Amino acid sequence: MKIIQGPVKLDIAEFTNNLKARPGMAEAGMVLVHNGIVRANDLSGNTVYKIDVKADAEKLEKILHDTESAKGIVAADAWIVEGTLLVGDDVMLLGVAGDTRNNVIDALANALNAIKAGVTSKKQHYA
Repeated sequence: MKIIQGPVKLDIAEFTNNLKARPGMAEAGMVLVHNGIVRANDLSGNTVYKIDVKADAEKLEKILHDTESAKGIVAADAWIVEGTLLVGDDVMLLGVAGDTRNNVIDALANALNAIKAGVTSKKQHYA
């Protein structure tokens, strides 16, 4: 788990290799990685040119621990970028490794929803 001051380009290959180096990977049949980036509009279609991101490390650690406790999951990790980010900048990498596709997809979706609901806060700046 990392919370990084940004903007910074996140290295998906490094992130994935770190996840795959974790204990228990012999039981994994899948690694799924989500790369969240700043998009140019909000959910209502308004133009966004930058966002301010903050993250709660304690909540993130708990979510990753809970994710690793889910059925079939052997590893979970996340890197989140804090700071003022522009359109196209990386916000987060979230990865989950586990035994089967269904278990991994479910665990990643649950972790991502929990992170967006309780770990990251964002202030959007409009054009």
